[in-house]
Amino acid sequence: MKLLSIVVPVYKVQGYLRQCLDSMLSQSFTDFEIVAVDDRSPDHSGAILAEYAERDPRVRVVTAPENLGLGRARNLGLEHATGEYVWFVDSDDWLSTGALAAVAARLRATAADVLIVGWDRVHWDGRVQTGSAKKALGAAPKVFSVEQWPPVLDVLHVAWNKVVRREFLLRLGFVFEAGWYEDVSFTFPVLLAAPRISTLPRTCVHYRQRRTGAITRTKGDRHFEVFDHWEHALALGNKYASPGDEVRGLLFRRMIWHFLRVLRHDARVPRESRSRFFRRMHEMYRTYLPPAGYPLPAGGEGARHKLVARGSYPLFVLFETAVKTARGGLRTARRAAGYVRRRGQQAAGHLYYRAQLRMPVDQSLALFGAYWFRGVSCNPAAIAAKAAELAPHLRTVWVVSPARAAAMPPGSDYVIAGTLRYYKALARARYLVNNVNWPRRTVKRRGTTHVMTHHGTPLKMMGMDQLDHPAGVTDRDFAGQMRRADRWDFSITANAHTTIAWDSAYPCDYETLEVGYPRNDRLARATPAETAAVRERLGIAPGKRVVLYMPTHREWLPRGRQVLEVEQLAGALGPDTVLLVREHYFHVPAEASGQTPSGGGRIVDVSGHPVVEDLYLAADVLLTDYSSAMFDYAVLDRPVVVFAPDWPVYRELRGTYFDLMAEPPGAVATDYRALVDLFRSGAYQDDRAAAARAAFRARFCYLDDGNAAERVVRRVFLD
Repeated sequence: MKLLSIVVPVYKVQGYLRQCLDSMLSQSFTDFEIVAVDDRSPDHSGAILAEYAERDPRVRVVTAPENLGLGRARNLGLEHATGEYVWFVDSDDWLSTGALAAVAARLRATAADVLIVGWDRVHWDGRVQTGSAKKALGAAPKVFSVEQWPPVLDVLHVAWNKVVRREFLLRLGFVFEAGWYEDVSFTFPVLLAAPRISTLPRTCVHYRQRRTGAITRTKGDRHFEVFDHWEHALALGNKYASPGDEVRGLLFRRMIWHFLRVLRHDARVPRESRSRFFRRMHEMYRTYLPPAGYPLPAGGEGARHKLVARGSYPLFVLFETAVKTARGGLRTARRAAGYVRRRGQQAAGHLYYRAQLRMPVDQSLALFGAYWFRGVSCNPAAIAAKAAELAPHLRTVWVVSPARAAAMPPGSDYVIAGTLRYYKALARARYLVNNVNWPRRTVKRRGTTHVMTHHGTPLKMMGMDQLDHPAGVTDRDFAGQMRRADRWDFSITANAHTTIAWDSAYPCDYETLEVGYPRNDRLARATPAETAAVRERLGIAPGKRVVLYMPTHREWLPRGRQVLEVEQLAGALGPDTVLLVREHYFHVPAEASGQTPSGGGRIVDVSGHPVVEDLYLAADVLLTDYSSAMFDYAVLDRPVVVFAPDWPVYRELRGTYFDLMAEPPGAVATDYRALVDLFRSGAYQDDRAAAARAAFRARFCYLDDGNAAERVVRRVFLD
């Protein structure tokens, strides 16, 4: 028998599940099993569980017959658990290093029936609230019952901070009830009935404070279920224990505290239901007030308890308003002053934009942008082209920066960023499509649709996932990033890997269109004739081997410094090879955009070429390091060479979603000599490289069938 069974209910946590499972499986302590309950999750969580179960026998997956909800999913996991103790860990949280060894040592030292472990709160923006473990648990005796140390009732009443003897649960028949706040009707009866409780005052659980998706931030009348769970908790407590006056009083106080916390949270009880919630709270107060009374909290909290006892909702509202006004007075004054100052500094264009926001939405206008207004390219360009074919009722307009306007394709309808025409289009467009975020002042109007196409399959970490890798962060305003992502109605992804990554990187409410990348439609349908035509336009002589070199951006390197000397490489590749060099777009001057290079040399700078797909088609082989270009180029099923001389540094500083060295798209070289040998020996295109490319394509390119843009247009523009 294992010492510990960790029950992990899983539902719509694809962005967090790997971190949760890895935090357990990487621990030094190994005498445990994971019982993962797939609660019929509609996302990719089930596939992730299957992957982990296949490679680690400690992971067992139990699939629910239907979506059960958190409490009943935990019960299903308990039925399949075999350990001496069971720990219900939520699948969006994760364990600290050494947590399992510390838990095991404490259990063996105390023979506790219930072990309460410490935690911290990790907020979505990277803030960490530490100290919960010592503050809540530090004063507890080594072993105790609730009667011996009643303050345990004030410890956070969740299931995931408690490790419970399985035989104790089964003997008394303790299970989770259905519905929201199911932890209440489990935690308090378990604590009241347990003869031996112990604590572990160290952080064992990193408690994720999700930006979206948590019931604590879901408004609706289901929050009334908290009353039912408290009534059930009190009934079970009296059934399995005989609480004394002190325990009854503290338990009652905790109940009222919980009700107040639910009511006072702006994102829970709807405004029209708040007075009814207060009345129910008053009824619970009168029904369950202990005969011996209870210790009234001090200060404002005590005043709230008195108002609940009195049952006057108008007085309660008046009190809350007064408190908020007193606390927010100075803050409001400062904000008002800042607002006036900013308004005074705003340009006429922005004032015009605000005025245009009052005008009707132009139902026929679709506004497109790409790469911070660099022109017609990437996924937005493919979508616009397909929309012109399938949705001719739309008028497509592009936003372009002043420096790039001269390079716009003939016949393109565009507005120049910063002009009055731009602000008018931005304010009134029915659809806004971009592969990066629109400017921060952009208003998401009701009745408009924002489409985020993104511009690559992610290897490096993005969005909120960058919090743990600050060296590679250029935009440290994560709250601002999320506010901009809140405007998305649709997020387009190329594959399941990308869907899962964005779920973690951008935890916002949008609909994912996992349809493939529209920009790759051209690659999926490319013909040899098109390849020959592109090479001719680029001035590449017939019979030449074409190597396209596309390095990624490294935030920590000075601008202009490269990890590969292209002149040296071109000489090593020989006279029959043309080396196309395309710098990352961060390094390309604005005036270089739209410049098609002329041929004739062994090294051709194609950094300014407007359409990267042309370069993919022209190339016989892609040479890159960590660029997302590898995912797109793999659609062509041509050789890819990864030059990774600084992989350990890149992975540590920038953070990556998978190990590129273990799952490469082809041959890999980690130093210059090995790179040259790959090309000279032909190993870059041998059977081993082809097998790696096939596995890579199966994982990342399976949706690139040439119809991604059509799928987007039909869903977004034609519904």
